[in-house]
Amino acid sequence: MDPLLLGGIVAIVTILVLFSGVSVAIGLLIVSAGFLVIFDGPRSLELMPEILFGKLDNFALLSIPMFIIMGASIASTRAGADLYEALERWLTRVPGGLVVSNLGACALFAAMSGSSPATCAAIGKMGIPEMRKRGYPDGVAAGSIAAGGTLGILIPPSVTMIVYGIATESSIGRLFLAGVIPGLMLVGLFMAWSLFSTWRSGDAALLSAGNYSWAERFEILPRVLPFLLIILGVLYAMYGGVATPSETAAVGALLCLLIAMIIYKLWHPRALWVVLRDSTKESVMILFIIAAAGVFSYMLSSLFITQSIAEWIGTLDVNRWVLMGAVNIFLLIAGFFLPPVAVILMAAPILLPIITTAGFDPIWFAVVLTINMEIGLISPPVGLNLYVINGIAPDISLRTILTGSLPFVACMVIAIVLLCLFPGLATWLPNVVMGGAL
Repeated sequence: MDPLLLGGIVAIVTILVLFSGVSVAIGLLIVSAGFLVIFDGPRSLELMPEILFGKLDNFALLSIPMFIIMGASIASTRAGADLYEALERWLTRVPGGLVVSNLGACALFAAMSGSSPATCAAIGKMGIPEMRKRGYPDGVAAGSIAAGGTLGILIPPSVTMIVYGIATESSIGRLFLAGVIPGLMLVGLFMAWSLFSTWRSGDAALLSAGNYSWAERFEILPRVLPFLLIILGVLYAMYGGVATPSETAAVGALLCLLIAMIIYKLWHPRALWVVLRDSTKESVMILFIIAAAGVFSYMLSSLFITQSIAEWIGTLDVNRWVLMGAVNIFLLIAGFFLPPVAVILMAAPILLPIITTAGFDPIWFAVVLTINMEIGLISPPVGLNLYVINGIAPDISLRTILTGSLPFVACMVIAIVLLCLFPGLATWLPNVVMGGAL
């Protein structure tokens, strides 16, 4: 059978299997085993255990559970609420400062936790009721938190970036740095839209806020600064040549646990058990998907599907930006239905040779891919962040949350366009800190 036709059949079968409700990892293994047996015979299954466990034989994978523990220990405390309160007190006199402080809190909490749903839950529990009480429309209150939560997979440390680095054998340090400027750019775009929408409303209630004394502003800083220092310390250790990403993640996880225990009195064994239990569940899920995706990639390569697609793309006489537009549409649609980790692990083996053949930087592409995944987090039918917000504020309809999120989706599209026009937004910082592209 022609490999391109076979690739189309594999894609359709994979989508049907995943839509059946089976877990992503099990679905990928079922599809991989089925096609290997059909086209390579039953003996091909003998290699599956070796490939499955071999994919996990990577020291860099240790950083995933460590960063997840780091985020879980923060999410289990009042750190999100304190971060929100600190920014609210310092930005209270800015018109629309409440929604701006929410977005700023989302950005900082995302940098600490690396998780979009955790960011939505932690900041949304405080921010949404307060914004609604001050007179902000429900759509603005819910949409800003849903969009701000997506920053968790872009601003370092990001588990999504780690997964991309492992899947494409790219430098995790470079990927983290590549997400800094685009992440700040997205925060700026989100804040700009929030300020504009607040100004356009003309409602004086939205422009007014409570007054805080300087003493009240400074008194909350000791509860926030330790976590911010950990972020700076992690980044310094990673890029100062002090430790590897995995070692840095382990130290960061330990420090976050200690701070949660010391500052937030997280002493009870049951509370610590919940942190470790939830972190283990999420880590195992991600690692299982990584292992299953390794088998899936082997199946695509063994049946010459990946190679044939790359060769076919190379023969197309189209502008490379037309090609990139098609890739973005594919990622956008995939992000509507699948979680970011699954999309990266399934698509990276196919897309990487295509983008490198077209002359695109794989580090730059990681940022574009991640922003596409961010859009998927606030877009139906999956739209994980939409459901998290709906769980926090069940009296706000999903339609209202989605409508409030749409302007922020437009901001993300603008960010992708800016990255295409100015690739240096993603590549400049990694090249300056770590030298020219490898």
